[in-house]
Amino acid sequence: MTATEPALTALAQGWCALSLLHGKIEARVERALQAQHGLSAREYSLLDVLSRQHNGEGGHLQMKQVADAVVLSQSATTRLVTRLEDRGLLSRYLCPTDRRGIYTNVTAAGLELLEAARPTNDAALRQALDEAAKNPELAPLVRAVSSLNAPA
Repeated sequence: MTATEPALTALAQGWCALSLLHGKIEARVERALQAQHGLSAREYSLLDVLSRQHNGEGGHLQMKQVADAVVLSQSATTRLVTRLEDRGLLSRYLCPTDRRGIYTNVTAAGLELLEAARPTNDAALRQALDEAAKNPELAPLVRAVSSLNAPA
């Protein structure tokens, strides 16, 4: 199979469309969150992921799990956590059962900002998807994204 064969060309075009959709969504969400709440999309995502932790079995995420959830390297995630901690939006503490482990929790101020930013994030996401749905190349991807986790 050569790089110019139709199957590879279609695959490459599909990847380009997915990348374009992601870029459009990320740019719209980033602008809205930054303008209205002083948060980046990554900061919002991190606050959202950490706010879903619980104190029960397996409830706290290790830094690698957090990094995977926000699609960053562990070192970039640590820097992001530090920035949010410096702003008073997160706090860190030692794991009570394994003193080597460090947990990160969203503070009350972080939860308040997250709740204020959630409608902005959701509206920007909806606007980006609605706009992308008008593009015939992106419309099938928008339908696929919209159908994920939709009630049966």
